[in-house]
Amino acid sequence: MNQYMKIAEKLSEDNLKTNVGGPFGACIVKNGKIIGKGSNHVLSNNDPTAHAEIMAIREACKNIESYDLSGCELYTSCYPCPMCLSAIIWSNIKKVYYGNTKEDAAEIGFRDDFIYDFINKLTDGSSDNNILDLEIMDREETIKTFNKFANKEDKIIY
Repeated sequence: MNQYMKIAEKLSEDNLKTNVGGPFGACIVKNGKIIGKGSNHVLSNNDPTAHAEIMAIREACKNIESYDLSGCELYTSCYPCPMCLSAIIWSNIKKVYYGNTKEDAAEIGFRDDFIYDFINKLTDGSSDNNILDLEIMDREETIKTFNKFANKEDKIIY
C-alpha cells in the first residue's frame, strides 16, 4: 500500500473508534513531506464542513503559512465530495489520489449524488428549489464594493 494512502486510511480507521465523524482520512504531501493531515470531525466539531480533506487543507495551509498549496498532492481514503473538490481546486492542489469511490460511500450511507445533480441542474437552469433556493437580491448595491475592489491597487487575487 502507498505510504501516504496508508496514513489516510489509518486516519479513517481511527474515526471508527472515536466517533468524531465518518470514516474518512486525508493527508497532504509536498516534496515528499506530509504538511497536513485530517480526519472527518463533523460530529465532534458540530461543523458540516469538517471533512477530512478540508481539515487536511486547513492544517497544511497553517503549517506552510500560505493559502496556496501548489505543488502538493492529496491522498484521501475516499473520492472527495463536491465541497471538498471545490476546496481542493481553490487551494491549487492539482493531484488527488483516492481509495474508495463515491459509490462505495453511498453504499454506507454517505450520498453526494443529490449535490452533483443539483450542480448539474444549475448549469442547465433547472435547479431544484427543494434542495436550495438561490435568488439574486440587491445587486445594484452589492456590486459597488466589487467595483471598488476592481479598482484597488493593492488587491490580492487568490
